[in-house]
Formats: sequence, structure tokens, C-alpha cells
Amino acid sequence: MRTAKKSRFPIALQIAMLLLGLVFLFPIYLTFVNSLKTYDQVMLHPAALPNPPQFVNYATVWVQIDYLRAFINTFIITVGSIAGIILVSSLGAYKLVRSPGKLSGAIFLIILSAMVVPFHALMIPLVKVANFFGFVDNTIGIILIYVGFGIPFAVFLYHGFIKGVPIELEEAAAIDGCGAFRTFFVIVFPLLKNITFTVMVLDVLWIWNDFMLPLLLITTQEKRTLTLSYFFYFGQYVNQWHMALAALSMSIVTAIIFYLFAQKYIVQGIADGAIKG
Repeated sequence: MRTAKKSRFPIALQIAMLLLGLVFLFPIYLTFVNSLKTYDQVMLHPAALPNPPQFVNYATVWVQIDYLRAFINTFIITVGSIAGIILVSSLGAYKLVRSPGKLSGAIFLIILSAMVVPFHALMIPLVKVANFFGFVDNTIGIILIYVGFGIPFAVFLYHGFIKGVPIELEEAAAIDGCGAFRTFFVIVFPLLKNITFTVMVLDVLWIWNDFMLPLLLITTQEKRTLTLSYFFYFGQYVNQWHMALAALSMSIVTAIIFYLFAQKYIVQGIADGAIKG
């Protein structure tokens, strides 16, 4: 009897995981199939397959929202923000870990405290500060703001991970004449691959799909990101769901491909950073 229970449990667990996976995939299914329908079909039969498929929706979206320009804008902001977050956070966490003391501990706590402040509480002062420094409708300014918002969580992950890096490696490099920056980039940073990919994936999914910050800081059509471009299909008198979902489908393909490429590092990186921290 006990053996039978053990043999049935994995099968039941697999079935439950399969059903759960289908639940999570259902929104993706709805997004894709409704992107190939007319507006009436979306409203009347949202879960049905498209009959016939309206591939013209994608061509229309490409032209109407200037998809290529929006994609380039999003790509530049995402890549610039990720590079800044990784560079500043890894260097900052390394310095905090290798300079133990009350001051480093206080700085670390101050950085972590920013994680509990909700973004909506900062929207009004953020717009005023961004306007004062000329960051409104400015790609570099938006990148700097993303870097600022992304640093706390990245420092938290890097801080815990760097504690597990043997300091003897850095001491050996110092004996060979390596300076602090060379030691970090040649010896330490390559050992942070897992946590770097974790930070990269999580922040790419956040920045690529973010809507609120571009809505607040981008005012011209030439600087719009992909998520902001979808807003073109929603107005006071009409909501073009089929077009918006076609645009969304085109956008999420890039994020999904990147996630599938790097997702194996996420769990390991977060676990290592949290446990060692």
C-alpha cells in the first residue's frame, strides 16, 4: 500500500504541475489568438481560434505605431539601464562587502530601505526632479532614473553573492600587482556570472514591459517605447483590442526569447545571493 502511494504521488504531482502550467499559459494563448482576429471576433468569442487569421493586423501595427522606432527606443533604454545597474551595483556591493564596518552596514541598510518605497509615492516628486534636470523626454535621463530604481535590489543580490567569493583570490592578484579595479573586473566579476544573469533577466523583464515611467517622462512620439505605443489603440470612444494585442505579441517575443536563454541562471543566482547574504 505504501509503495502504491509513493508511485501515485509523482504522477499526481506532474498532472497538477501540468494543469498549473496551462493556467499560466492561457493569457499568452488569449493574447496571441486575439491578435489574429477582428475587433468583433475578440469581443464575441475571445477564447476561440481565429477564423480566418487576420495577419494583416501585424502589418497595420508595424506602420501605425512606427514599431521599428519604438523597438529601437525600448532596446536602447533597456540595454543602457541594465549596463548601468550591473556596473554600479556590482562595484558598490563589492566595496561594501570588502570594507566591513558600521558605515558600510548603514549605507547598505539605506540602500535596502529604498526597496520598500512604492513607486506611486514617488511619481509627483520624480516628475518635478526629472523636469528640473532636463530628464523629461530625454533617453539618457530615463536610463539614469531606471538605474536609480534598479540599484537597491541588485545591490542586495550582489552583496550576498560576493560574500561567497574567496578573498584569497584577490590577495593573490594584489601580490601580482593588480589594482582594485583590475582585480574586480578580471578576478571577481567573472565569478558573479550567475547573479549577473539573474539581475539582467529580472530587470530586462521589468524595464522592457514598464509602462508607468515612460508615460510620465516621454511626451513626443519619436521617443515612445513599445509599451507606450500600445496606448495609441485606446481612446475615449474606441478600444482596438485586436491591434493592441498584435502589438503586444510582437513585443513579448523578444522578452520571451531572452528569458528562455537566461532563465536557468535565475533560481541559482537568487538562491546563492539570498543564502550567502
